[in-house]
Formats: sequence, structure tokens, C-alpha cells
Amino acid sequence: MNISFKTPHTMTTTTFEGATVYLPDQSVETTVTIADGKIADIGGTAQGEVIDGRGMILAPALVDVHGDAFERQLMPRTGVYFPMETAVLDTDRQLAANGIATAYHAITLSWEPGLRSTERARDLMQTLIDMAPRLLVENRVQLRWETFAFEAIDLIDWALQAPLLPSIAFNDHTSMTMRAYDVAIQDRGFELSPDFSIAALDDERMKQRTASKAKRAGLSDDDYIALLGKVWERRPDVDDTIRKVAQAGRNAGAPMLSHDDTRAETRAYFRDLGIHTAEFPMVIEAAKAARAAGDAIVFGAPNAVRGGSHIGSLGAGDMVEAGLCDALASDYFYPALLAAVAKLDAEKRADRRRLWSLVSGGAAKAMGLTDRGTIAVGQRADLVLVDWPEGHAPAIAGTWVGGRCAHRVQSASCRWT
Repeated sequence: MNISFKTPHTMTTTTFEGATVYLPDQSVETTVTIADGKIADIGGTAQGEVIDGRGMILAPALVDVHGDAFERQLMPRTGVYFPMETAVLDTDRQLAANGIATAYHAITLSWEPGLRSTERARDLMQTLIDMAPRLLVENRVQLRWETFAFEAIDLIDWALQAPLLPSIAFNDHTSMTMRAYDVAIQDRGFELSPDFSIAALDDERMKQRTASKAKRAGLSDDDYIALLGKVWERRPDVDDTIRKVAQAGRNAGAPMLSHDDTRAETRAYFRDLGIHTAEFPMVIEAAKAARAAGDAIVFGAPNAVRGGSHIGSLGAGDMVEAGLCDALASDYFYPALLAAVAKLDAEKRADRRRLWSLVSGGAAKAMGLTDRGTIAVGQRADLVLVDWPEGHAPAIAGTWVGGRCAHRVQSASCRWT
């Protein structure tokens, strides 16, 4: 897999003047000069092209560790697929317009046919490879692996050879679906425990539980449940398969995440395998276990914007305020990253610069990306100009990726007449 993102090596020099700059230790009005794709100077004399940032904020560009909104471009209506190139181009432009310079596309590797099949996942990754020279931002991949999808192992090995190293997220929606009917998803036990309570497949309630999944997969209710039953027979081999994938991830140096943890035991299991990020922990026990061990914690930005989880799990805003969140992810809506910062700022959940780090430096650190996420000399020039009038929603006025302008709007002084 030979996907890459190369910043242009030119002698172009640009200076941002007059903006309030979010530096690692302070917010201050100063100049920032970029050259050859990197931040060359802070506070010096303007050089090259000068961009007037008066009245705006200059901040590190956003890093999205988990976003699957691209699925809406791939299949805008159930069963209606659009060409891959069209979907990728539109997604890339959306990312740039929302200030996201680095995006990990959460591409599901599932045992389901249809939208989340391994075949479509491979096609999408190949399209990202082929289109890399035309894309505006750095389009990376999160291998959102369903742990019962043994058919995805070869694809994972192929993807781990990429120059733009993917992350691996360990998902188990199979066990979540198979939990007993009287157990809420947040209350389920450690999925690999012999005490895990299991639902009967021939209960009518299973059709209600799986109806949306069957529709997404293009199967009838009965056919989906029959397939689920066959896949569930793999359960005795899931632990060994998880360990093999985790070993491959460690060998490649890939950042790895566990998804929807509900127990401290779950987090400990994955941590012992070198998986040091908890993505969307569902209960406080799991979040506190992650924090106590020094693991990174990711929550969904839509959760923060909405004021809570749509499925009744932990509230992202509460977790930010409690110091139990290191990064926010766009999840299913790219504008949610900026909107979450605004919402949490209005609620005074934390200092604005700390909130911004949740979508930039904190996210970059969780992914092991040490070259971006802060405005400091020598860092990659991934920057955004933000128009944020007091009392109003912020908007991205410009996005620079590796020093290259990926998106820019007209000056706020330009009005329709």
C-alpha cells in the first residue's frame, strides 16, 4: 500500500500578521512566518506574502482521529452508491473547509457485506492511494476492525505497509449485538469473559436489534441473523486473532485504540496488548482506568455539541471538565470539531487553548504525530485562521496544510451589496 502525502518543497514564504496566535503556553497577537512547509519564525519581521489576520485567531489546524462521515458521500441513501473518486474528492474538500489538515478515516473492516465490507474498504483505500496527489489535506486511515472479521486480516497486513501509517481501532459490535436483551450496551461485561451474557438469535427482539444493520448490509432480517449466527461461532478464536492483529500493529508502530470500553478489565486487556488509547469509553469506570494508567482518552465531538451522548453513555463535556478527555473526534460530522470547541468554551468547561488542544495537539499526540498540533518553530505549517466574533459561532477562514493553502474564504470585510 503506497499512499503518501507530500508537502510542496518551494521557497514560498508567508507571514501571518495581526492575528491572536494560540501558542503552546499563551495566546498573543504576534507574527508567524512559514517557509518550505514549516513554521520558520514567531514574532519576527514579516517576510514574503503577508496575510492580514486582524480580528481573527491563528491556531494549529485540526487533527481528526476518527471520522466516518465519508460514508455519507459513499452511500448518500441506503443502497445508493456513488463513485469512489467523487466521494473522496467531496470528503477531502469538506475536511479542508472545516480546518481539518489531518484526517483518520474510520474505514470499517467488517464481516458484513455492503457498505462496510472488506472489499469496499480495500477499494476505498486504493482510491485514496491513487488520488493522493489531488487531495488537499492529509487523508490517513483508521482501520476500524471488527474483531470477528477474520477475513480482514490480510487487508490489515497490506494497509500497515503504508508510508502514512494507519491506526487500528479494535471494535466488537458483534458481541454488543449478541448481549442479553436485558443488558444495556453500557452495562455489558468484558466481551471475552466466559460470563458474558448472550441473547438468543431466534427471539423476535433480535430482528428489532439488527434491522438497521441488515438494511445497511443489503440483507433481509432473516439472512442477516443467520450470518450473525455463523460469525458468532468464531468466538473461541477471537482472542488469538486480536493478539495477532495487535502484534502486527506493534511491529509496524501503529497507534492503536480500543472502542466503546465498558469495564476497567476491558481497558487492561487491551493495554497489555500495547493498545494505549481508549476511544469513546462508555462508563466512568473505563475512563478512570484509562486515566490512571496514562492512556489517551478520545470522545466524540458531536457528543459535546449535543450536550451528551445520543445513546446514553458518558457526556464528553463532563469528561473534558473532569480532565478525562485528551482528544475529540468528528465521529460522524466534520463540523462538530469546531462546534464542540465553541460549545465547551461557552460552557466554561476549560480554558480555550486547552479546548483547542483537544482537536489539535492532543489528537496529534494520541496518534504519535510529533510534527504537528502546535504552533512552534520547526513544526509542520498546519494552520487555520478562525473568524470567531464574540457571542457567535466560529468559522474557518483559511486552512494551510504543510504550508500550502488548502482552503481560504474572502475577507470578512467583503459583503454582498
